[in-house]
Amino acid sequence: MAAIAAVLFIFLFFIILVKRYKRCPSDRILVVYGKVGGGESAKCIHGGAAFILPVIQDYEFLDLTPISIEVNLINALSKQNIRVNVPSRFTIGVSTEPGIMQNAAERLLGLGQNQIQELAQEIIFGQLRLVVASMDIEEINSDRDKFLTNISKSVESELKKVGLKLINVNITDIVDESGYIEALGKEAAAHAINAARKSVAEKTRDGSIGEANAVQDERTQVAELHAKAKIGEANAMQNERTQIAAANSQAKIGEAEALKSERIKTSEANASAINGENTAKISIAESDALRREKEAEAEKRAITSEKVQAAKALEEAYAAEKLAETARAERERSSQMADVIVPAEIDKKKVEIDAEAEAENIRRIAKGQADAIFLKAEAEAKGQYEVLTKQAAGLDQIVKAAGNDTKDAVLLLIADKLPELVKTQAEAIKNIKIDKVTVWENGGNGEDGKSSTANFLSGMYKSVPPLQDMFNMAGMQLPEYLKGKDVVEAKEVEASEVKEIDDSQDKE
Repeated sequence: MAAIAAVLFIFLFFIILVKRYKRCPSDRILVVYGKVGGGESAKCIHGGAAFILPVIQDYEFLDLTPISIEVNLINALSKQNIRVNVPSRFTIGVSTEPGIMQNAAERLLGLGQNQIQELAQEIIFGQLRLVVASMDIEEINSDRDKFLTNISKSVESELKKVGLKLINVNITDIVDESGYIEALGKEAAAHAINAARKSVAEKTRDGSIGEANAVQDERTQVAELHAKAKIGEANAMQNERTQIAAANSQAKIGEAEALKSERIKTSEANASAINGENTAKISIAESDALRREKEAEAEKRAITSEKVQAAKALEEAYAAEKLAETARAERERSSQMADVIVPAEIDKKKVEIDAEAEAENIRRIAKGQADAIFLKAEAEAKGQYEVLTKQAAGLDQIVKAAGNDTKDAVLLLIADKLPELVKTQAEAIKNIKIDKVTVWENGGNGEDGKSSTANFLSGMYKSVPPLQDMFNMAGMQLPEYLKGKDVVEAKEVEASEVKEIDDSQDKE
């Protein structure tokens, strides 16, 4: 019995050992936790097996199945403060790298696939928004490789912290609310169309040049053949005529010399034609050399430009890596700036712009009113200046007309205004309303021979201030020809004039 019990115990112990030996499939990670040694919280095994100690150790599996996450980033703020929509799809999975597997065991163990997907989606949203904020619209739209590289580096570095790995990134389409990207596409299409038209024109030009060169070569070869034929014919004729001249008598020497002169001229003409053809060939050769030189220079510039662009791309990549490292350190601050501070700054800018617009409107209205007042005052001043200038010119002409005597000039002005002065005196009593005047008189005359009615009217008219009194109040002297003379003075003047006439007659 003891032997059977020992066998059973050994068998049971073997079964327990077999059950505690766990193999890890290729699509999972075996996480052994508990007392694993080495100061670690868990031990991760991928593609192997491990013996799980009873009581002091336990295990779980992490699924390596890829997770596809749809991330539709809306109204992300770019570097130029233009909001864009970036619909994308990310494929992630638990990483199998040793250090990152440890992070997955510590942070993802026990979570379901939906929970892992939500965690990764939050990380991707933040990093994608940060990458968009660090790039211009032109870079995002034209250099998709750089955009995807920046996203991959930024997102993957954050996913590694929780034990995940970025497998693939797919950006479907990028649009913006203002239509800036669409405008860039139209501009690129226009450039491509213009480049194609330019290429067609250049190819057409090259074909025309090649055709012209072929025609020129054909004409050159025909000319050479004609020249050779003429030379051969000339040589044959020369040999024949030389033989005839040798056979003939001395009388035909003159004819031979004439023929010789003609042949010399023909040879010179042929030589001139050959020189022209050679000159044409030289020009063609120089044109070909120049074309090859230009092609070599263009190829050199293209190679140089490619190398420069490649160097710039590396430089920008290094700079982007540096920015990404800095951006990861400031992820939370940048996210809060994009979500809170940037809208607040936009509202602040809007208030400032509205206030500046209102202030500018008030300033323009005030400036317009001030300009109107200034122009009105300036016009009035100019009018007064013109009036005073004309008056001064008129007074100057009056003084000159009076022989530069200011007193005579004043008299001329008074004479011009005399009708108005008399009219003013008459109007002083014109509006006196006398409904009825009753005069009682005895029919006789007064002391001066005037009736009472005449004395009444004369006294009424004398109530008007005489011209002499008006001039005296103004500090001026009325001219003698306007004063008139008293009756006594008039009689004395008349008597003196009569006496002078009598004296003159007695002398005669």
